[in-house]
Amino acid sequence: MAYEVNFKEVSTIGLENSPVATALAGLRANEARYYWNKYKHHFTVVSADEDLKTRQWVNKILLERDIQLPYQPLEVSAFEVNGLKMAYVIYENGLVVNVMYSLADDGKRAVGFKLSEGMAVPEELKTKFKFAHQKSRLAGTIRGSYFVIKGTY
Repeated sequence: MAYEVNFKEVSTIGLENSPVATALAGLRANEARYYWNKYKHHFTVVSADEDLKTRQWVNKILLERDIQLPYQPLEVSAFEVNGLKMAYVIYENGLVVNVMYSLADDGKRAVGFKLSEGMAVPEELKTKFKFAHQKSRLAGTIRGSYFVIKGTY
């Protein structure tokens, strides 16, 4: 069942199994606020079990950097906005992976990693990326990193 993320009142709906549910909910709300402010798009998620196709697409792109994440996915979001195909996988441990994939051949394409406040950098990412810090009213301190996608997916 789809859930439209509320960025005015942070809710842990769908994230209750996470040990960092409150921080993860704030991170999810932060993303929802971004898409509303920039594109007037309602950020909606579904249970990870409901959208295997998006999870497989994200996993395929992660293999470009030999990244396989053993974490339990809780939610997934996939949508197109302003010529971009966007995909999100939200994991139980507090990690959020997003893919920004321009539909234009010469457009920007990247994978982003965001860590919920209070979670350690996952071993799979620790040696491959440096994480920058960003303050968020909704999510506290967000640590993030990214890589540019080289392949075509």
